[in-house]
Amino acid sequence: MDNFRAYRIDEQDGKIVAGFEELSIDDLTEGNVVVRVTHSTINYKDALAATGKGKILRRYPLNGGIDFAGVVVSSEDVEFQPGTEVLMNGCGLSETVDGGYSEFARVDSQGLVPVPEGMSCADAMQIGTAGYSAALAIHRMEQNGQTPDLGTVVVTGATGGVGSIAIDMLAGRGYDVAALTGKASEEAYLREIGAQTILLRDDLDLGKRPMEKAMWAGAIDNLGGDYLTWLTRTVNYGGNIASIGLAASHELNTTVLPFILRAVCLLGINSVDTPRGLRRAVWSRIGGDLKPQHLDTIGHRTISFDDLPGAFQNYIDGTVTGRTIVEIQA
Repeated sequence: MDNFRAYRIDEQDGKIVAGFEELSIDDLTEGNVVVRVTHSTINYKDALAATGKGKILRRYPLNGGIDFAGVVVSSEDVEFQPGTEVLMNGCGLSETVDGGYSEFARVDSQGLVPVPEGMSCADAMQIGTAGYSAALAIHRMEQNGQTPDLGTVVVTGATGGVGSIAIDMLAGRGYDVAALTGKASEEAYLREIGAQTILLRDDLDLGKRPMEKAMWAGAIDNLGGDYLTWLTRTVNYGGNIASIGLAASHELNTTVLPFILRAVCLLGINSVDTPRGLRRAVWSRIGGDLKPQHLDTIGHRTISFDDLPGAFQNYIDGTVTGRTIVEIQA
């Protein structure tokens, strides 16, 4: 197989250096399936890794990209025959093994998932890690008793990839959704994808008491910090808070009172290390009852592989709305 391009991240003299390189299959980390990658995405985690703003990679060098979709070209696993359209997210991509910013990927088939029926590789990456994380959160919440009739679910970081798809999925399941955002200009976008109520971060009173007035039946949080603390104070009896992100802070300062007096449940959402059975079950739901209805609105932005290096800073600056799909090769 001829050499191919990959966007590689390395550490030199304590600084992150990233750029395109020519590789061969033998240069990639070990795996039993080789995939011709057609699409990947940009997630906040990808931007942290590529810019060095966060320590994501646990070894160097590695190809960036925490997810990808493409077509199997060779396989030692009978389940994934050449020509099969597959996707992969998490599973150590761009952390411990080479990621999806590469024209070819060699991976362990344990993390591969067939692209859901009725979806293309491009569709799968409109959803990507962000949509998978949102779906995993809803799946966990519903396993723990969350239902639409209990009341409104609030989503923080609402204009980001996870937040946007969470709103779409929740609305599609019949939930009343409140969207918390710092971007007043995006109200029309949030309503279009399913939010009934818009909350602006600048107008929010986070309170100081261990418990404030109960307002939400549940929550999906992408911010952490004071906003997650506020959610613990304001979610109603038996409600679930799915904690996915830390865009505001990794800290959480709260008390046990909401958990023992209101039976609030804090659910940690880890999209990287999901067991195979649960991963497949969630992707099955993404192709079924959790299939987003507004992907062309949320994932409207597609860039070429060549344009990838210039796209990360907007994620660091927090100016991105929705999803960015990277077309690795047609």
